[in-house]
Amino acid sequence: MIEATESSIEMITPAFRTTLVNEYYFSVKLHQISKMRSEGKKVINMGIGSPDLPPSPQVIEKLQSSAANPDHHGYQSYRGSNELRQSFADWYNRYFKVNVNFENEILPLMGSKEGIMHISMAFLNPGDRVLIPDPGYPTYAAVANLIGAEIVFYDLKEETDWLPDLDSIEKTDLSKVKMMWVNYPHMPSGAIAGKGFYKKLIAFGKRNKILICNDNPYSLVLNEHPESILSVEGSMDIAIELNSLSKSHRMAGWRMGMVVSNRVFIEYILKVKSNMDSGMFRPIQDASVVAMALGTDWYKSMNEIYEKRRIFVWKIYDLLGCTYNKSQTGLFVWAKIPEVYSDAEKLSERLLNEVDLFVTPGHIFGKNGKNYLRISLCTPESLLGEAIQRIIKFNKTR
Repeated sequence: MIEATESSIEMITPAFRTTLVNEYYFSVKLHQISKMRSEGKKVINMGIGSPDLPPSPQVIEKLQSSAANPDHHGYQSYRGSNELRQSFADWYNRYFKVNVNFENEILPLMGSKEGIMHISMAFLNPGDRVLIPDPGYPTYAAVANLIGAEIVFYDLKEETDWLPDLDSIEKTDLSKVKMMWVNYPHMPSGAIAGKGFYKKLIAFGKRNKILICNDNPYSLVLNEHPESILSVEGSMDIAIELNSLSKSHRMAGWRMGMVVSNRVFIEYILKVKSNMDSGMFRPIQDASVVAMALGTDWYKSMNEIYEKRRIFVWKIYDLLGCTYNKSQTGLFVWAKIPEVYSDAEKLSERLLNEVDLFVTPGHIFGKNGKNYLRISLCTPESLLGEAIQRIIKFNKTR
């Protein structure tokens, strides 16, 4: 076996953009947790929002039957099947009261995370400025860095219910700002925006010629009033919305999402996407059609499970002395740490190293998350009960 030498490897240098991003935080932590488990430690991972329960049996059955069709294993349409786009359009009409033309206003994606890259590449040039929430999903900033856009963070804080102060933002220099990322229901805080705020946001975008992109994968998780920014009159002129089956249908590993907007914006995004993949596996598309047709009983039963788990998470936070809002929506519970701790990262590391519990520290979502923790509801009640016992043990040693 011929091994590469360090000197020969150094002859080839990476692109400059690789210096602008780091390995994804959860990738690093999952590797650490795996190593700890290999050493015999029974780590409970409460940090990552990867649903632990399977999709509906009907969805899996459709995947299997479609995969048995010999005609379903070739390249597929870059736009997705007509049936899939129609099912997305029907879903938007049923739950968000938004009428969408399935032919040209919806584009299926291999997960909404890829959509963040496609949208950014379709609309941002190097040097363009993009408004990104703090705290917010780290991928917004990572993608902006990779394509050479200039990031302008805007603050979200508990005192303002995790909504941006549009008046303050508008008083700044917005001349080079071309895009704004928003994410409601918000991750990590679980805050909702409401139609009144969406109306103000659309008006803000139009006044300043800023494309508004709403990332909306949590709308049907522990949320009695799901909303879409596209329900606002005139929003299709200036807004794009991402959605996903990962959380709402427990299909995270299936990588099925969608982007919804006017036909012109969709065509711009398709130009990028069609040069980066060769269409989605047809059985996944067919199974997703079934998922989109599930009735309200599906969401009700799913949310009943998360409601029970959330009570355990509240107990964990109570034991740690954290404060939190019980009206949060989505797949996580966000809580402020007590003043006895200097920052959440140190508390998170102590929990991992001392009692084998992983809880996400809020700093990874931005500076405004420094004093917050995030716990996922993707952990069975039995493990959450065990986590409570470990927190009691942890309290005795702190």
